[in-house]
Amino acid sequence: MSDLVRKLPAVRGKYLENAPLADMTWLRVGGPAEVLFLPADEADLARFLAETPDEIPVHILGAGSNTLVRDGGVPGVVVRLTAPFGKVEAISGTRLKAGAAALDKKVAQVAAKSGIAGMEFFTGVPGAIGGAIRMNAGCYGTETRDVLIEAVALDRAGRRFIVPVQDLGYDYRHSEAPEDWIFVEALFEGVPEDPATITARMDDITARREQTQPIREKTSGSTFKNPDPPGTLNQRKAWQLIDQTGWRGRKIGGACFSTQHANFLINDGTASAADLEAVGEGARTDIKAATGIDLHWEVRRIGVETAK
Repeated sequence: MSDLVRKLPAVRGKYLENAPLADMTWLRVGGPAEVLFLPADEADLARFLAETPDEIPVHILGAGSNTLVRDGGVPGVVVRLTAPFGKVEAISGTRLKAGAAALDKKVAQVAAKSGIAGMEFFTGVPGAIGGAIRMNAGCYGTETRDVLIEAVALDRAGRRFIVPVQDLGYDYRHSEAPEDWIFVEALFEGVPEDPATITARMDDITARREQTQPIREKTSGSTFKNPDPPGTLNQRKAWQLIDQTGWRGRKIGGACFSTQHANFLINDGTASAADLEAVGEGARTDIKAATGIDLHWEVRRIGVETAK
């Protein structure tokens, strides 16, 4: 047992030391977690947060769809929510409750089956609900804030908060939620509609993604936020800027931006996290020099850059 584990509280879930993380992310790169914690349920997670010393870093890893784990791994504890956090159910009328570990696509499917429209866009959002709440994820004109009623979060002290959507300070791919919050549940509301009609729209979204995005590659979805939010006149888009500066398809090691969609980082199977980050930072530098625009990462990067 490591010194770190000895400092952690007794839990009903599991602690895994030196736990590989690469296969938990869509980019399939990165070093291990010093300790990976798999909580048994919300009460177990709350106790862990309340009793873990403040000096020990705690990170949350969701579905890993928009997370780049650096090659040196992640010091401290990485929390990954387990099956009890992945439930989705229609609860009354047009409302639906989802655990933070539920895949966005599953939320869309349960909503459609229940005749609840408005959540079809989640079919096109990779990842899980916790991440969608954190970053106000969205696509094709709809965002998480458009259907969210309230979210439940635990802070670093294990305290539970039920937060209405208007208090989350949402903006384009951004929330004002404190960095130490771990979301555990959400309540959504849509509008009634025929399930077949909803499903048809979901099928259209899926077909559109397959035609325009490299969804079968080792990728993380959109790498950078667009400089301008949707609806902006003459909106500047990240993929266009990447294209204009010659970074579409340019390789560093086993990493490049997709030739199909220039804002998607691709691991050809041989890339390191350093390769992927170098491609992203190289594009950011050239775009800044050419246009003055400072692109912001949409992909979350955690851990240390090189192995010890």
